[in-house]
Order: sequence, then structure tokens, then C-alpha cells
Amino acid sequence: MNNLGTDVVVAGAGPTGLMLAHELALAGVDVVVLERLPERTGLSKALNLQPRTAEMLELRGLLHGAEERSFTTVQDGHFAMIPVGYDGWDTRFPFQLGIPQAQVEAYLEEQLATQGTKVLRGAEVIDFVQDKDSVSVRYRTNGGETRLRAKFLVGCDGGRSVVRKGLDVDFPGVNGEGFGMVADVLFDKIPDGAQKQWRTMRNVGGATGDTTFKGLIPLGEPGLYRFVYGDRASRPADIRSAVSHDEVRRALLESYGDSATVSEIRWASQFSDAARQAEHYRVGRVLLAGDAAHIHFPAGGQGLNLGVQDAMNLGWKLAATVRGWAGDDLLDTYEAERHPVGAQVLHNVAAQTGLIPRSHESRALRAVFADLAALPEVSRHLSGMVSGLGIRYATYGTSHPALGSRLTDQDVATEAGPLRPSTLFHNGDFVLLTTSPAHTDAARAQARSPRLTTQLVTSLPWPSTDAVLYRPDGYACWVTPTPTR
Repeated sequence: MNNLGTDVVVAGAGPTGLMLAHELALAGVDVVVLERLPERTGLSKALNLQPRTAEMLELRGLLHGAEERSFTTVQDGHFAMIPVGYDGWDTRFPFQLGIPQAQVEAYLEEQLATQGTKVLRGAEVIDFVQDKDSVSVRYRTNGGETRLRAKFLVGCDGGRSVVRKGLDVDFPGVNGEGFGMVADVLFDKIPDGAQKQWRTMRNVGGATGDTTFKGLIPLGEPGLYRFVYGDRASRPADIRSAVSHDEVRRALLESYGDSATVSEIRWASQFSDAARQAEHYRVGRVLLAGDAAHIHFPAGGQGLNLGVQDAMNLGWKLAATVRGWAGDDLLDTYEAERHPVGAQVLHNVAAQTGLIPRSHESRALRAVFADLAALPEVSRHLSGMVSGLGIRYATYGTSHPALGSRLTDQDVATEAGPLRPSTLFHNGDFVLLTTSPAHTDAARAQARSPRLTTQLVTSLPWPSTDAVLYRPDGYACWVTPTPTR
């Protein structure tokens, strides 16, 4: 076996692993990405970037490239297929960006390559051993087995994560009761009533019976649609089994009858409403992110986004630890902050599946809930959950409206004119917005990092506030004068 060395091994080259590798490389950390598959599948899979994910990509100057690969913007989200708007949120991106997961992965991998980091494909993680100083990762390629020693290992290798299983971390939850089938289909004749462009979550899907549901989402290419079909009361014997094209055609016929004809089925897969979350996201020098840490029914379009946001939270913390700028106390905050967020997503997904109409009573409940969701306050609350805009991290000992909240990226006033704050985050630094350079040393001590960008502003949007320090992932972590509870 060969013995190589690196700072961090990332297992898995999905959106979570690629985003994490990007963050680490940006901070000057040596990272190796191991991917079991020999090449990208090209399957569309997830279809959206939520508003908070768009804000985070904007912090790194990556959003424009994603927009170029997108096929639409969707002006609302949904909760159990009940549309909810983003109107109540202060964001520059009050929409979902329609973009296939395959395009997200291709774009992130291209950006990673510009940083000098490549994905090692056809590299299947077999096992690992950690001690107090390092992790030894054994993986298999066509050339045989290799052992790679690193300071840390992060499992971003999906719901059946080898890394999570190797940690022997509990993965509690529910197996689920029902299933869904998803396929990309090219119609010769589009079903009556189907949207021609995906601009809203209205009329893209709904119940077809007491336990069954269906949906059609146009994917930008003429005649190409995402078809979703499922039954909450029926679970196949093997949820991992391949879906035949005949099964898809039968489901289409059952859903739309002869009003639609299909010329091609690009791909098809099954999913279940199982929900599980790892008990811990960190064990020593091994961490979990994305689907390796949590799985759930794809309600609300949250899965890919939850993983990318895991990566943004972990990336700067892990980089600071590797570079010696911070210790275990900072790295421990990854689990402390993201585990509750993951738990909340599983909770809201369970609530969404509970609103699927399967009886007279549940249909009545759904109707009442839909009326409530139309209220601005309720719509804001629900959209904040599924979009990530409502995330606010806990702070202790102080109280200030900025602390723990995300950067909204509205222009700030400087002597040179208005400035968009997101432009200051492109290098992955802490960012200090301050009315006086006198606060820089205190902010640097709070950040515990040499990577600090200071921007003088003529005013801040909070009264009696002279400076606000933002973490690299865009959440405020310090203000001055320091308030007390």
C-alpha cells in the first residue's frame, strides 16, 4: 500500500462534499476528495437552490455561475405542496433557483479545479482508523488499495454512508411507511393542464387518492418534465431496486390516462419517507455532513440545500482548526449548531407528510392549514423553515438583533458610496463592518483568525451599534458596544 498525506479527506463528491472541499481549499487547506463513482452520473436528481443557499453562494461569488446553468426561478416555496411566499423575508433572492443537481455538481467541481483540487474518482472508501493525531483512510481503486493519512475525515457519502457506519454512530429514526417514484420524462404530448414553465409551486402536484400523490415539473427543455408519483400506504419490498421504464409508463397512464404520450424516459428512481439523523456529527477527527448525517422525505425541496449549508458551517471551522487558528471548542460548534437545524428539518418534513390527505379528517385539516398558510405571518414562518432563511444560531451572554442572524446583503453606506457586503466575503474571511478602525483589534481577537476583512462604513442599520463582525458563512457573531441581557 502507498502512504500519502493531506490535511482533510472528504468522502463523497456530491454537492455537500464539493462545497466543503471548496471552502477548505479557499482557506489554504490541502484536501483530497474521494468519490466511489468513476464519473458523474449526469442525473438531474434535486432541482432547486433555496434562497438561503443562493445567499451563501453569493458570499463566495459563485451564484452567477449557478444562475447561468439554471433553467428557471420559482417565486414561491411550498409546505406539503401548499405554496408559501418569501415576501416577508429581507433577502435579495426571494425565489428558488431551478437547477438540476447534476449542474450544481459539475459547476462546483469546475470551481474546485480552479483552486488546484481535483476529485479522485473511482475511489471507494473501505474503512478508516483514527488516533489522537490523525485518521488513516483505506480506499480502493482499479490500481488496488491505498491508505491515505489525514488530519481529519469528513463523510459526505450519502444516506448509506460508509464513514457513518465506520463510526458506529446511532442513526435513529423511522423506516417510513410509503414510497415515491421520480423520473425525468420527455413527452410527445404533454398532459392537459401541465405548466409549460416552472414559475410557481401552484398546480405542479397534489393528491390523486386517499394515499397517493403525483406531480409534474417542467425542466426547461421542451417537453421534458420531472414526474413524481407515490403512495403513502405502500412500500416496495426493496426500496433500492431499479425502476423499470414500464413501471414509469404505468404510473403515467394511471395518473394522466391517454392525455399524455411519452417518447423517452431519461432516468427513474425510488425514494421512501424514511427519516433518520445521526446522533452525533463529530467523533474525534471524523465528521459527518449532508445525507450522511440526515435523511428525509424530499418535502419542501430541502435536502441538497441542507447539505450545502452544513458544508458552509463546517468549512471555515475545520479550516481554522487545521491551520491552528482555533481548537476543538470551535469545531464542536458545528454539531451544536447544525444538529438542531437538521432535527428541525426532519420535524417539518414529518409535519408535511402528516398533511397528505388520506381521510375525511385529514383533508379537512389540510384545507384549514392551507387557509392559515395564506396569512403573511404564517407564510413567513413556513417559508423560513424550508428555505433556511429562518436559521438563527444561538448566542450566549448578550442580546442584539444582529447576533446569530444572517447577513441580508443590503447595501451599506461608505465614504466611497453604497457597498454590497457580500463582495467582502469572496475570500472566505471574517468580515467586520465598523464605523471606526479602532474596533479591528477587538474583532480580530474575537474571530481568533488572521483572515479578517475590515470595511469602514458611515453607519449601521442598528441603533447604538459601532461594529458588527460576521463569520465566513455570513452570520453575525460579535457587536460593539457589547450589550448585556
